[in-house]
Amino acid sequence: MTRTTEAADRTARPVVLTGMAVTTGYGHGVDALREGLHSGVPAFTPVTRFDTSRYRVGIAAQGPAGLDLDTELKTLAEEACKQAGLSPAERAEALLLAARHADPAVSRLPRGQQRERPIGDTARWLAQECGFRAPGRTYINACVAAGAAVAEAAVLIATGRRDRVVVAAGHLVDAESFTTFDAGRALAADGRLRPFSAGRKGLLLGDGAGVVVLEAAGSRSGMRPLARLSGWGMAGDAHHVCQPHPQGLGMARSIELALRRAGLGPGDLDYVNAHGTGTPYNDSAESAGMHRAFGDLAERIPVSSTKSLTGHALQAAGMVELVITVLTVETGLLPVNSGYLGPDPDCRLDLVLDTPREREVRHAVSLNSAFGGANTALVVSAP
Repeated sequence: MTRTTEAADRTARPVVLTGMAVTTGYGHGVDALREGLHSGVPAFTPVTRFDTSRYRVGIAAQGPAGLDLDTELKTLAEEACKQAGLSPAERAEALLLAARHADPAVSRLPRGQQRERPIGDTARWLAQECGFRAPGRTYINACVAAGAAVAEAAVLIATGRRDRVVVAAGHLVDAESFTTFDAGRALAADGRLRPFSAGRKGLLLGDGAGVVVLEAAGSRSGMRPLARLSGWGMAGDAHHVCQPHPQGLGMARSIELALRRAGLGPGDLDYVNAHGTGTPYNDSAESAGMHRAFGDLAERIPVSSTKSLTGHALQAAGMVELVITVLTVETGLLPVNSGYLGPDPDCRLDLVLDTPREREVRHAVSLNSAFGGANTALVVSAP
């Protein structure tokens, strides 16, 4: 990072989160998510949305029956804006950024028809329906899509280009994704997602949709921040198309950038919501990245992967986990790292095990990584 960038970070406008809404396998709403996390019971159930008889695995963390992603995102956007207290005029000034999973029905159309139905059309529709200004980018970059969208929103606000940005993200478990992960033998055959555990077998998928309202602190009267987005970082290692760098170089760099932007050190962190997919390569690489970024404190900062409870929501994972991280700041209750069987020497971390852990959370970081070596880190701080 250059001196110019460091100076810009010090003079940037603070970014706060003023509204949030979410749907997961626990059901619709932040309250349902909070209750599910506090129970420590994973949301996985047999898949009913499509036939899984030909797959090795037949469970996922599904949301309510009949869930339609576009309709749900509209509902969540309305809820988040209501919590933030945005007037129609303030909505009209807000930019919408979106991160989402492609519509599987479109992928089955002839190539020419696919080009006529770009994924960005959903964001344009959502912006129009909810009274936002014309949408910005739609992110589809796999498991860092939501994190990247939130980071760009924060940059736009911090640099004074926007007073507020609404970020929406969504993914519903579908047969196409399920087939892909099953064929790649990435799904956990024992039916449990066991992050950072010995004997972990792979990931499990989950529904996820969420919307957050990000604003410049003090940019309007009556603002009641839920939390501050005090830092963010994005970095890549470009090691392999599917596997992360075994030393976690990109993950470490994203954490370091986020902490530097927040003006914090590893000792200031009270919790890490890790990417933790339960796959052998990802968890060991992410652990290495945390050791590289946190140094001697890597085994003293509480860590859990909430995918062990909600499943992996792909493009929406970063959104669901951002909301969860805000809840840890709000409640002081750290979610459990479910499914743990025993220590893995490549994953030496202070994992939250058995039951949620009570702790005051002033600063927490949410991590995500994706195919191609992409990584994001979002620092959430108490308001």
